Amino acid sequence: MKILSFGATDPGKKRANNEDSYLVNDELRLYAVADGVGGSEAGEVASRIAVDTIASAMPDLLGDKDRTPPTGSRAGDVPELAAFRHAVVLANRNIFEEAAKTPARAGMGTTLTALLVARKRAFLAHIGDSRAYRLRVGTLEQLTNDHSVVAEQVRSGVITAAQARTSPYRHVITRVLGTDREAAPDLMEQPVKPGDMFLLCSDGLTEMVDDREIGRILAGSAPRDAARKLIDAANAQGGVDNITAVVVQVVEV
Repeated sequence: MKILSFGATDPGKKRANNEDSYLVNDELRLYAVADGVGGSEAGEVASRIAVDTIASAMPDLLGDKDRTPPTGSRAGDVPELAAFRHAVVLANRNIFEEAAKTPARAGMGTTLTALLVARKRAFLAHIGDSRAYRLRVGTLEQLTNDHSVVAEQVRSGVITAAQARTSPYRHVITRVLGTDREAAPDLMEQPVKPGDMFLLCSDGLTEMVDDREIGRILAGSAPRDAARKLIDAANAQGGVDNITAVVVQVVEV
């Protein structure tokens, strides 16, 4: 399998600090984006813990095919999803325990959207409102569901997607890592095909740039250029939040 990838992050036009973190590991074909919450430097700490935990835990969890399934694995979990489930639980615990040590970091948390490409499949772990997209033959599809108040309202038909973009509740997240002792990530897998392009991004991108423009940029650029163009587009629209984009292209399967 041949993969091209690139990740980039930018504080945006309105924020002094950047609470986003990302992971690009081509050797393991492991990628992630995390968007911290909690104010001051706490969000930055939480997102970095999440990404670092995924980066350090996944190689061990995937390294021995004969190992005992990780704690918390469920019947029917394939090894990659069992590993993701355990790594996310571990990240949640690490953030929660770090927050308990320092009063200024109490309540800190982070979103996490992670991708592993293996065995001709894409495995995803997701919690929060960062997103994973796939561009296939010119069609962009959002693979993850936002864990937010407005996303739930859209799914239930209470408001439209257009109304969600301006709702005063659009930043209220219903699930994050680190704020509770238990974490409930969404886990999924998708077959991959040559030419597939995946985008992991924080909401600093999707709040500024609509899906149509995201698809246009991805379709016309290699991963390195696409990530930079997406960030530039978000900043051109105001850049009200930190912006992170990780672009992964499957060249050969």
